[in-house]
Order: sequence, then structure tokens, then C-alpha cells
Amino acid sequence: MGLKSRTKSTKNPPIFSHEFVTQNHEDIISCIAMVFILGLMFQATSPFATKFIALQHNVTIENENEPPIFLYTNGIQDLCVIFFYFLICIVIHAIVQEFIIDKINKRLHLSKTRHSRFTESGQLLVFYLVSVAWGGHIIYREKILTNITSLWEDYPDSHTQMMFMYKFFFVTQISYWLHTFPELYFQKVRKEDWANRIQYATLYLIFITAAYVTNMTRVALVLLVIHYTVEAVVHASRLLHFADKTELAANGFVLFNVLFTLARLSTIVVAVLTFWYGLALSDKPGLDLATGNFNTYLVRVNCLAAICLLQAWMMWHFITYHLRRRREQAPAKPVLKKVTAAKKDKKPKEKKSKKRDEEDMSELPEVDQNTKKQLRQRK
Repeated sequence: MGLKSRTKSTKNPPIFSHEFVTQNHEDIISCIAMVFILGLMFQATSPFATKFIALQHNVTIENENEPPIFLYTNGIQDLCVIFFYFLICIVIHAIVQEFIIDKINKRLHLSKTRHSRFTESGQLLVFYLVSVAWGGHIIYREKILTNITSLWEDYPDSHTQMMFMYKFFFVTQISYWLHTFPELYFQKVRKEDWANRIQYATLYLIFITAAYVTNMTRVALVLLVIHYTVEAVVHASRLLHFADKTELAANGFVLFNVLFTLARLSTIVVAVLTFWYGLALSDKPGLDLATGNFNTYLVRVNCLAAICLLQAWMMWHFITYHLRRRREQAPAKPVLKKVTAAKKDKKPKEKKSKKRDEEDMSELPEVDQNTKKQLRQRK
């Protein structure tokens, strides 16, 4: 008899089907991005492609005997740049997923629920670490920590103009949080997890976009670095927990509990200093869209209220989570105590019964060794 050839159980999904799009979305998106890059090679399409790839609204400052300084402002053409780097974020997300996270997942053999959470924490950890390093470099270069008054001084004159990496940081932030919405479909995230992911992605988009439009990027940069540092700690701890590194994960969660509270407090302090104290002393209060001035009492109060309410909401969820966890763990302690006490009570009873048997055997008259063995076996 000849050997029967095996038929493949998996078939290629039809083109334009949901399965085809989810399996090949990184290739489809990279092809779309390549169209804009190829547009730079032709003179007819180069101006159009440049609007999507290069940062727009540049300002050149020329001084005598010094090289020119290239700065950037915000504007409506930034939407084209955000769209292009939105595509790039999807491609980078797929690369990180395929070459880093999926390989680790195969070694750990996680369940579907843990696999989804591990993937989410892995992607966010990479983004948070890159953002903290990038934002920290900008803070160091702009000397914001050594001069805290630079958060509100010379607003809006020196705040509307940004260096290349400064503006590119905020463009990347907006593009990244936008790309999380189609990733829910591409990564086949469970619908039960959609609400939570959409919630925090929307909050990030609202606050980052508002800071970018109102030229309050300096205070936003400091607050993002503080918040991202804490989030990086908790997601690293979650990854260790899923990898069964319980001791390291427990230490990481303890560190997160401390840093979370400090981050909420420091965020409120920086917001109060900037919006309630610093900008109120500005020489140029008022609303002027042409110059990018949004330093009015109404805007300042709304920004401060939004930040404080967000911190209170996060702190409320933090406290309720730990209280619920204590309640869940509280009933288990008395049960364990009762079980251990019952085990301790059983041991002396068994010893007493053995002693009684020995005493009964000693009271018997002298008999043969065989009868003694039989009596012991019966008892």
C-alpha cells in the first residue's frame, strides 16, 4: 500500500475577508506607507508626499555669525503628519508583537486571558520606556528641572516654537494612541476588554491633544514622563507575574503602590504651580488664536480642574481596588486557622488511642506470641 499524502488543515483565507486582513494587516499598512515614501522620488508628487512625512510649520531663525535655527509650530497640516506616523505605529506594533512578544508567549504557554494581558502589557511597556527616555532627554535638554519657572515663563512667545525632537515627540504620542483603536480589530482583542482600552486611549488623546493645541506642551511633557514612569513599573511587574516570577513581581507591585501615590501628588503640585500661580502672573493674559495665546482665567481653571479630577478618579479606582482585594483575601485567613487547629487536635487523639491500646495489651494475661499479633491486627 502506498502512503497517503497529508492534506493541509489550514487554508489561505479569501482576499478582503476579515481573516485575511487581520493576518496580513502589517503588510497592507506598510505598502500604504511605502506609497508616500515613493512619492518623494518624483518631482510631481514630492511636495504632496513631504506634507505627510516631514514635519510642517517650520520657522527659521537667522542670527549674524551663527548657523540658522530651525524651529516648528503647530498647525492644521500636522494632521497629515499624524496620519502617516499613525501607519508607522501600526507597522512597529506588528514588528514588536511578532519578533519579541509572541516568542516569549510561546515559551510561557499562557492561557488565552493571560496571553491577551501579557500582550497588552508588553506593548505598553515598550512604548512607556521609549517615551520616558525620549521625554527625559527633552526635559534635560530644555533645562526644565533646573528652572521650574520655564513651565510658564514667556508664555506664549517661547512656548509656541519647538525643536524638531520636541514636536516629533508629541506627534508620535498622538499617532500612537490613535493606532490603538484599529489594533483592537487587528489583534482580535476580546470585546470584554475593549471598554477599558478605549477608555484610557481616549483620555490620553484628549489631554495630549489639548496640551499640543494650546501650546502648553512643557507642563504636559513633565506630567507625561511622571505618569509613564509609574505605568512602566506596573506593566513590568505584570509581565513578571505572568512569567511566574512571584517575588520580583511582588516587589514591583509594592514599588508601584508607592510611586502611584507620589505621582498623583506631584502631578497636582505641578498643575497648581503652572495654571493657578505661574500663568496668572503672565504679562500677556487673554485669548489670541493668531499668536497661540490661551492664557485666560477660564482656560486655566478648566485645565486645572480636569487634571485634578483625573487624579482623583485614578486614586479612587486605586483605593477601591485594594479594598476589594483585602475583602477577598480576608475570609481565607480564618478558614486556614480552623483547618490547622483541627489538624493539631487530631494528632494528640491518635496518640492517646495508641497508648490505650498498649495499656489494654499490657493488662491481658500471658498468652502466646501469635495470639498477641492477631489481637493487635484486629485493633
